[in-house]
Amino acid sequence: MKPMKKIIFLILLPILIFAACGTKDMKAEVKEEQMENSATTEEKVVENKEEKESIVEKKEIDLEKIKPNELGQVMVLMYHSISEPEAEFTRTPDGLRKDLEYMYENGYRPVSLNDYATGNISVEAGFTPIVITFDDGWENNFSIIEKENGEFEIDPNCAVAILEDFNKKHEDFPLEVTFFVNDNTPFGQDKYLEYKLNYIVDKGMDIGNHTATHVNFTNVDPERIQKEIAGIVKMVKKYVPDYEVNTMALPFGSRPKNKELYKYLEKGEYDGVKYENIAILNVGWDPYKSPYHSKFNPLAIHRVRASDLQKYVDGVGMYDWFKHFEKGNRTRYISDGDKDIITIPKNYEDVLDKSKIKDKEIRTYEVNKEKK
Repeated sequence: MKPMKKIIFLILLPILIFAACGTKDMKAEVKEEQMENSATTEEKVVENKEEKESIVEKKEIDLEKIKPNELGQVMVLMYHSISEPEAEFTRTPDGLRKDLEYMYENGYRPVSLNDYATGNISVEAGFTPIVITFDDGWENNFSIIEKENGEFEIDPNCAVAILEDFNKKHEDFPLEVTFFVNDNTPFGQDKYLEYKLNYIVDKGMDIGNHTATHVNFTNVDPERIQKEIAGIVKMVKKYVPDYEVNTMALPFGSRPKNKELYKYLEKGEYDGVKYENIAILNVGWDPYKSPYHSKFNPLAIHRVRASDLQKYVDGVGMYDWFKHFEKGNRTRYISDGDKDIITIPKNYEDVLDKSKIKDKEIRTYEVNKEKK
């Protein structure tokens, strides 16, 4: 290379190197910018998707067709034993299956007692929430059959199996139920107690308080009240430590004669074990009010006998009330399908307790005058 050309080359070399590096950096910046734009586009797609889903969720319903009324009444069903033959406090397995089928075909969908008591009801538009409960923790509510090889299975005719089987066939009929137990080996079969309690909770069902000894609260003192209720909380936590028992069904529907002692039914403490009930159930006789009703009291919820034997239910059994709902003699709760909106006929505004709806939206509409 000639001297002059060599000098020129040496002068241009840094420029060429710089230009090459700059081109590389520029390409990197362009690529990075493209990635950022792509990410931004993806974010916008996600945002648009969420926005569309939100719009779908908030889609208006045909009020005239569905006629939602979330101030209508709700049935809280009271079952006990599931066995043969049918009796005052016994429903046969086939009787329970018939009940579930009737509920499903006639627009009833189970909600948990907790959700009903707290006004957190989520049911498809046009359907009616219903609460299913069992008292006393009978072995036939959740029975285990042992096999000769040492394995075991859940008795297909016990309440838990019947409810699970129905839910598998009808996924839109949630497995929502509360079993109120005493401290006398709930569901029998002591060796399976831990398994049964955990199974119920794991499946999304609930355990409620029916007091340690099924006590009659009529003439007991504060200490006995708290001992009875805390006893169940302690027993359940022994086997299911993270589970909170916060609902109670009153044995015999009894309350202390001294009304000043009612506060201990709601909350208290015994031997270091605290409790606080968000729902207390009476024995019951009729459907109860919507949780948004001005006179709704979660600490005195009515229940309905889950039976159709008239010699025992005397006109106030579950099928009697189903008929009253169908005929319009009682106004049933009809969902609008949106748990964030409370929809009621305009003429029901006077019995709506706005303090109970929290951050939900209120929607009213005009209909023919109905009974409240």
